[in-house]
Amino acid sequence: MSTATATEVPTRKQSIAVITAGFGQNFVLTTVSTFMLVYLLQYAGISTAGIGVVTVIITAAKIGDAILDPVMGTIIDMTRTRWGKLRPYILFSALPVAVLSGLLFSVPDTSEPLKLLYFGVCYVLWGLAYTVCDVPFWGLIGSAFADPVARTRVIGKVRAYGAIALGLSTLGMPWLARLLSFGPETTGRGWSLAVFLTSLAGMALFLLAFFNTRERRTTAASTGLSVRQLVTTLVRNTPLLMVLLGSVLGFGRFLVQAGGAVFVVIAYGDEGTFTLVGAAIIVGMVIASFTTPLLLSRISGRTLVIASSLVGAALYLGMYVAGFENLAVILVFIFLTGLTLGIFLVVQATMIADSVDDVERRLGVRNDGISFATLTFVSKIMNALAVLVFGLFIVLAGYENGVEITPVMQNTVFAAITLVPAVSCLLSAIPFLFYRLGGPRPRAGAGPDTGTGTGTA
Repeated sequence: MSTATATEVPTRKQSIAVITAGFGQNFVLTTVSTFMLVYLLQYAGISTAGIGVVTVIITAAKIGDAILDPVMGTIIDMTRTRWGKLRPYILFSALPVAVLSGLLFSVPDTSEPLKLLYFGVCYVLWGLAYTVCDVPFWGLIGSAFADPVARTRVIGKVRAYGAIALGLSTLGMPWLARLLSFGPETTGRGWSLAVFLTSLAGMALFLLAFFNTRERRTTAASTGLSVRQLVTTLVRNTPLLMVLLGSVLGFGRFLVQAGGAVFVVIAYGDEGTFTLVGAAIIVGMVIASFTTPLLLSRISGRTLVIASSLVGAALYLGMYVAGFENLAVILVFIFLTGLTLGIFLVVQATMIADSVDDVERRLGVRNDGISFATLTFVSKIMNALAVLVFGLFIVLAGYENGVEITPVMQNTVFAAITLVPAVSCLLSAIPFLFYRLGGPRPRAGAGPDTGTGTGTA
């Protein structure tokens, strides 16, 4: 394989590129994850039975995508081009993700079986394209930033601006869809136009991760790896395995995002109320994402993630006890759970990056691709489980568009976004007890943020 002449890129320029790329990517992902069920129920005319089929399609596709993530990571680690092993996939996946995102919100007006077939094909293709863009993006963060302090700071900002993108999508997409409906009411066509427009813009920003970054060049990073080497080092990476197990058990953290838009329709009769719920969790996530790198200068990642899990469990249980009748109380609880979620997401990615460095030190192998594929792997499993569980609670409650809302229906769905996350957070804390890497990091200001990167290619 050819190798490009080394060209260094300033760390600050790389940081801005990666953070902006993550913002664009997260806007697209949030739009699809948050509004897809609402679109299918309210505008595509899918019945309760059809939603049951949709949840099965989404769950099966996400599990399939998750299984493909390590395959994608392996392909990345075996790739050698003049652009490196990660950046080419970022370049060639952006447009397919944008187009398929729009198609998901363009279900044709036909019989329900054909609608479900259309949705299933588009969703499977979307998941495949998103895998191709997401795995190398997170691997690039680990590769481009050799300094752990700078890397932790970038991860925090990627998570923070990702939460801001989540907020802008959550708050803005319903209004943009209504605006592009060109009438007094929101239509399915309005949603289609809004998603096409924002997806193309978001993935255009994502391309900055290709143009303005360079991958790290080390002996371990530039050596071709076999599948056997990759699998062996992955299995021997016990800290990484503990992060993965703890993450999967904590899938309940994603239930508010997976089902919050539907819940507010059932509980409050207005999907616009989700803008308040979304704003509360997003503000919490943004604050936590910016401050977690500072906390990591005083507290180990292990202690911080366990504490956030236990506090999160208590908050979800408290929210269930408080009930949903008082929206202001719910918003306070949602904000606080957003803080714990933001902490978890930053520490999770930081722990995986540290485990990659640890394997390189111990075994002489740098496997960014397959290791960070596990991050996207568990994220998809967590999302799949969240959608599946929430979908099952919807079916159990008997909700579909146009039915009479009952207190039993409301309480059933409310339990899905409170009690399930509480139990999930408690279980999530257990594997992290066995994570042994690292301690408090140097303060974020201890290292410069204006130097040049070590990455080339």
